[in-house]
Amino acid sequence: MTTTPRALDTDQARARLHDLTVIDVRTPGEYASGHLPGALNVPLDQIRRALPEIRQAAGRGDVLVVCASGARSENACKLLAEQDIPTATLVGGTTAWAVEGHDLHRPAACETRAGWAMERQVRFTAGTVVLLGLLLGFLVHPAFQLLSAGIAGGLVFSALTDTCGMAVVLGKLPYNRPRPADLAATLAALRRG
Repeated sequence: MTTTPRALDTDQARARLHDLTVIDVRTPGEYASGHLPGALNVPLDQIRRALPEIRQAAGRGDVLVVCASGARSENACKLLAEQDIPTATLVGGTTAWAVEGHDLHRPAACETRAGWAMERQVRFTAGTVVLLGLLLGFLVHPAFQLLSAGIAGGLVFSALTDTCGMAVVLGKLPYNRPRPADLAATLAALRRG
């Protein structure tokens, strides 16, 4: 039997935060940029390794899975539901949480060396490439305008799929790499409850 994941809005999650086990499935860099208080970082690509501990946490109480917008947490909830682990997802993710004015925790030990949030880096990079494509298109050769068109197409694709390839690429730069997720410590915390 497969369980059906539930969805909590930010107010419901905030009211119940004290009795929820919160699992943040974003990358360590995204997690370090701000996460729900008490959230444990289990990146989506590591979720299968954490199944026994998440099952144990679900046996003690409700598990809330979060990401930036809700898309990755929905995927994680579906995977956990296939394993008969009941979970809920945060509608709108940490973005909605922050928009509602709720605090995001930013531990100094996990911070990246980048001074800008990933969303700001993406906007800056996209704007720079579009501007460069237009300028080079007028000054050097019209073919350079394809750079601007490529970025525009990427932004449309990003909006339609709720993904961001540019963020993935920028996340690989040295200054955006925090120390890796300490999965062993997270799994121990899940076991302790």
